[in-house]
Amino acid sequence: MDLRTTTAAMESLTVNIGRVITGKPDAVDFAAVALFAGQHLLIEDVPGVGKTMLARATARSIDGTFKRVQGTSDLLPSDITGSTVFDQKANAFTFVPGPVFANVVLFDEINRTGPKTQSALLEVMDEGSVSIDGNVYELARPFFVIATRNPVEHHGTFPLPEGELDRFGVSLTLGYPDEDAERRVIVQQMVSHPVDELEPVLAPEDVVAHQAAVRTVYVEESVLKYVVDVVRATRERDDVALGASPRASVSLTRIAQSHAVLRGRDHVLPDDVKETAVSVLSHRVLLSPDVASGFGEVREVVAEVLDTVPVPVLP
Repeated sequence: MDLRTTTAAMESLTVNIGRVITGKPDAVDFAAVALFAGQHLLIEDVPGVGKTMLARATARSIDGTFKRVQGTSDLLPSDITGSTVFDQKANAFTFVPGPVFANVVLFDEINRTGPKTQSALLEVMDEGSVSIDGNVYELARPFFVIATRNPVEHHGTFPLPEGELDRFGVSLTLGYPDEDAERRVIVQQMVSHPVDELEPVLAPEDVVAHQAAVRTVYVEESVLKYVVDVVRATRERDDVALGASPRASVSLTRIAQSHAVLRGRDHVLPDDVKETAVSVLSHRVLLSPDVASGFGEVREVVAEVLDTVPVPVLP
């Protein structure tokens, strides 16, 4: 597939989602970049800023199926993956799919679920399939998880294991809209919600083809070295207890490829790495216990790492 077609598809997707998510073009771009890179998205933000609408708008824009899972402490793994039940008419056990069998899955307040359920989701995100009673069931393609985590509330929550956080390609925060954008949100929703009138601009099979095209974007050797240097630098700071993993290097490369396509290029520049690294690495870095470890502090540490790593000059 011609990468110019993929660029046009990404642009149409961001424009379409932007009709619903007002005043947050960077967040919309990152959602599209993550989707086309085949990576999952973690949104860390307070309630009411548009996390659910971002997921719904993405699903409607690609004409895909959408399911929402509300995280609770009593949620079981089978509640998300599905289970086998006995069908009396057929006199046999049949598999009833769970909500993960959708193109876009919103897992709201993921940190309110227990470790067993979080582990089940980790397997689903990693394998793209569900294993039940010895049978493997493939998920829909594309498969895009958007999980939300409230960074303010801690009562009744469980920490997300580093292994699960590592499966999210991008983390971001939407933040509050500015005054003008908030006024437009009110006006848009006076009669009905604009997401209900959103028309698809892509088909699911188109997205799968574009994801394959993104993988073909050229990454020069010095840019690959830059990716590795940035990730390894997160492991060498005294204020970091756990740096980013080699999986983070892969994610950063794929996100940079997708970002390059969004910018209309068929090759990755160091700027693609710099502009995406904070969102790709922040949720993967664990600060030392004696350092404040809020979402903002981690992002600042990753930004400082970027400032210390020499940027290659391409010929």
